[in-house]
Amino acid sequence: MPHYPKNELAQLVVGLCKTHHINDVVISPGSRNAPLIIGFTNTPEIETYSVVDERSAAFMALGMAQQSRTPAALVCTSGSALLNYYPAVAEAFYSKIPLVVISADRPKKFIDIGDGQTIRQENVFKNHILFSANLEEMNAGASKEIFDRNSFLIQEALRISNELKGPVHINVPFDEPLYDFIEDFTVDIPEKGKIIKDSLLDEVPLDVDDLQKYADIWNASSKKMVLLGSFFPDEMIQTQLEHLLKDPSVLIFTETTSNVYHHKFINSIDKLIIPLTEQELQELQPEILLTFGGMVVSKKIKQFLRKLPPKYHWHVDKYNAPDTYHCLKHHFMVSPQLFFSQFFFLTKTKESLYQKKWLSVKDIRLQKHMEYLEKIIFSDLKVFEIILKNIPQAAQLQLSNSSVIRYSQLFDIDPSLKVFCNRGTSGIDGSTSTAVGASLKVKERTVFITGDISFFYDSNALWNKYIRKDFRIILINNSGGGIFRFLAGPKKSTALEYFETPHDMNAESLCELYRFDYFKAANEKDLNEKLKRFFEVSEKPALLEIFTPASENDLILKDYFKNLF
Repeated sequence: MPHYPKNELAQLVVGLCKTHHINDVVISPGSRNAPLIIGFTNTPEIETYSVVDERSAAFMALGMAQQSRTPAALVCTSGSALLNYYPAVAEAFYSKIPLVVISADRPKKFIDIGDGQTIRQENVFKNHILFSANLEEMNAGASKEIFDRNSFLIQEALRISNELKGPVHINVPFDEPLYDFIEDFTVDIPEKGKIIKDSLLDEVPLDVDDLQKYADIWNASSKKMVLLGSFFPDEMIQTQLEHLLKDPSVLIFTETTSNVYHHKFINSIDKLIIPLTEQELQELQPEILLTFGGMVVSKKIKQFLRKLPPKYHWHVDKYNAPDTYHCLKHHFMVSPQLFFSQFFFLTKTKESLYQKKWLSVKDIRLQKHMEYLEKIIFSDLKVFEIILKNIPQAAQLQLSNSSVIRYSQLFDIDPSLKVFCNRGTSGIDGSTSTAVGASLKVKERTVFITGDISFFYDSNALWNKYIRKDFRIILINNSGGGIFRFLAGPKKSTALEYFETPHDMNAESLCELYRFDYFKAANEKDLNEKLKRFFEVSEKPALLEIFTPASENDLILKDYFKNLF
């Protein structure tokens, strides 16, 4: 027989999460959160997970929500436990991922009086949260006014996270006793909420007369650039962008995490831009820049568009429009899918050499790219060429930040892959945990590519009993933060070791500790042989550690860009 918390506030939180279709709850152990633990683990409609490290738990929930695109919840005890959620909260805020943070707290009378495991928890995420619900204690016989206020705040938090796609915080004060339970709820939970799903049918279309003004500008322009940042795989967007290519005045820039593919997309932006002369950059300068999607990785495209801004920058997004290039002129507040569905009826193709010219430059770059890769030694760049060719088709590919995501931008990715990376804050702190969480919400196998610093920093992600047997980690170990060798500033300083964190660690002992199959490679022949075994069906998850020369990697990458000229 299931047990439910006797505490009525815990009943209300759990009951409303259930009726608002919170399906996944990641719980970190504690005592103050005991009423919530008892409630969630005895609710069969909700899948619960126990993860000790709150920082890892938060990113694991973020990975789940990243894939399900519905809110995942976190539950922690009081005190500093809550603060460990902050990196994932910030990532969810900037990546528009629905995340519900539920923290147990001490009653207000115990705050700031020297009581243990007690901090100021209310509004602790105020700079990076969509909504904070600071609940009131609700002991037996609490007034209807308190019940209704708490109920409203909880439901508002859950609604906002789901509809606006971002993190919310529900702070829940509990007085003792904490472990009392009963056989059934004693509070009436409000009626079942409506499942909110993204649908073009639910959106309000743009005013056609207003949209016509922008279409007229579009139709008169001969240099139009469309730039897509990170984007969840979407067949409609793929089709709509392919339709745009029919206009010779349109050039489409994408990234590895854009999840769209076409031989006429410029998918390696830095590879195209870095070798350009000042005159060529002016020729590339668009009259119109149309952007949508999430964060853009390429620093070069940001520098280019800030230095040579378009006359018009329009951004398409249902919620917000960051002025990334310091020249934003208009925000179309609808989904890109609806925008293009309306816009195409008003546009005409424009004769231009814009697309043709830059696609020819792309072809030249690709040829030089292949020629250079043929002659280089074993290095980070060579490793990416090899492993990206060997990722199983239709896999989910998760990438860590820093060098890994940037190297991936230099290569064509198999169109069957779905690619993700935490680019909201671009931190290295939870990449592995995110990949683990994401893998639990998809049918496909997940392959995670990471650097050594990122991997060791988030090694508690492996302290997780839910990791699938087909989960695969490719760890590129170049003995430190290789990206800092590529940057000029750190090398000029006298403190390079404090930037790149040199080390002689490897992952073999961690794999033994956490029961991963372990493979390693340190040359091209060995890598190709190990990759075949690495992706075979096994009874345990597996990690492949690839050792590359720290002293050579940055030199090879710099030489690579020189050879593109």
